[in-house]
Amino acid sequence: MEKNTIFAFVLCLLVLIVWFFISSKQQDKVPVVQEPQGTQETAKTKSTERAISQPLVPPEIEQRDIKKEILPTKRETEKEILVETPLYEAVFSNVGPTIKSFKLKNYQMTSDPDSPPVNMIDMEKSLKPFLKLDFDQGPNIVNKDDVYNVKETYLTLDSESSPRDLVFSTTTPNGVTINQTFRIYPDRYPLDIIVSLSNHSTNDIEGNLKATLRNYPPKDKKSYYSFIGLALLLNEELETIAVKKIEENQIFSGRIGWVAYENDYFMSAIIPDEQKRASFQGRYLDSGLLEAVYVSPSMVLKAQQGLSAPFTIYLGPRDLTYLKPLQKKLELAINFGWTDIIAKPLLYALRFFNKYVKNFGVSIILLTILIKILFWPLTHKSYKSMKEMQKLQPLMAKIREKYKNNKEQMNKELMGLYKTYKVNPMGGCLPMLIQMPVFFALFRILGSSTELRHAPFWLWIDDLSAPDRLFHFSFQIPFMSPPYGIPILTLLMGASMFLQQKMTPTPGDPSQAKIMMFLPIIFTFMFINFPSGLVLYWLTNNILSIGQQYRIKRS
Repeated sequence: MEKNTIFAFVLCLLVLIVWFFISSKQQDKVPVVQEPQGTQETAKTKSTERAISQPLVPPEIEQRDIKKEILPTKRETEKEILVETPLYEAVFSNVGPTIKSFKLKNYQMTSDPDSPPVNMIDMEKSLKPFLKLDFDQGPNIVNKDDVYNVKETYLTLDSESSPRDLVFSTTTPNGVTINQTFRIYPDRYPLDIIVSLSNHSTNDIEGNLKATLRNYPPKDKKSYYSFIGLALLLNEELETIAVKKIEENQIFSGRIGWVAYENDYFMSAIIPDEQKRASFQGRYLDSGLLEAVYVSPSMVLKAQQGLSAPFTIYLGPRDLTYLKPLQKKLELAINFGWTDIIAKPLLYALRFFNKYVKNFGVSIILLTILIKILFWPLTHKSYKSMKEMQKLQPLMAKIREKYKNNKEQMNKELMGLYKTYKVNPMGGCLPMLIQMPVFFALFRILGSSTELRHAPFWLWIDDLSAPDRLFHFSFQIPFMSPPYGIPILTLLMGASMFLQQKMTPTPGDPSQAKIMMFLPIIFTFMFINFPSGLVLYWLTNNILSIGQQYRIKRS
């Protein structure tokens, strides 16, 4: 029985340590199958694809008569169009057309208020565009980087403005006119795009609507659990491809709701108007670019007729406040893995508290109190069991002395003693075990939720998603990741955990007691690089546990 008890306590610690080292592990790799015929991009390596038994069906696209439309004849050189709204400042280019810059006014690069705004597009060193929407007619019609006609040079919208349209137009060598209309809104990040095609030739033209997103992923993650890579909604399920797993072209086919590139706390997404059967290709280019391509099934543009297809482009934070109102299931991109069932309610609770207290640090404290109340009966019973274990120590010591040369008989006698007095020898580990799912869920929330990014608490804690550091030192500190400083909150957490262990009834097994006393030191070193919001949760929980143990002791 002693071995089992020691093993249980060691297991509590090992679960945390092992989980910490594998916390960056993402979802399982997709199965590898043959690439379908008709793919226009030729890959040198094998491709992976989600097999689909049914043939792709062209989307329902509006057909119309275009005989009376006037063909654009003039082509311009590259022109940049500045678009400014209360939420962002963007630069569009008529070459592509594409978006060259998209700066979010409400989000800075660092917690310093004077730091520059987050730019959703990092393409300055690339010759390829960030965004590309076109009608792909095959290798015989070269239409990339077309210079489109555009009238506007500057659009500015205030909070009272109506939506404004930015219209780009061009005509391909075989007589297809392409109009791309970007609708800009003053109070939202998504942009509506309508791609209109008009066939002025006397022949039917076959092709695919193709939408491409590209960006340079950062070299390092800014948080433990932030996801960097590609994602898509395939057949109502989220599929993710982390940067480290894009070793080959990866192709998916099915009903695609959206495709996206995610980077830390932000995302760029292409959203078709309806979920249609289409294909997706994700790959890592030799230049270091991460590329996501959405391709509609083959469609026929009949002579002297036209069609149009609406899309939505989202460039902004991975925040439920903005994603859920789209009603395109883009909020599924916010996924907390196996803790999702716990993490989502915790995030909603934090948002609810913050709505009134306007401080996420205080919200974490209130959430910790709520969790403590919910688990109060269970932890209360556990502490009482540990108190009873302390009373049995004299009897347990006699049994150990009497059967010190017969371990099997000693364990039988100890089990009989526990059964007689209805004591749970695992009670000391139970409070920690019941907190682990909540702990893991909060870790995911604090590491990847945009709501908590750069959220200040009090004094030196100006970012609850980053480790707490009082002062910044130029020299390195062992076991600490930069920036280097004094982790005051973490040290207070370790001290509170040590005090809690001192107040906890001593376990009957001396080996178990020694392990428990080492836990505060181990946890302090583990938490030194954790988000300060998570340390605040654990510190608050320790203080509440100390109060609970004091009450039990007094009674």
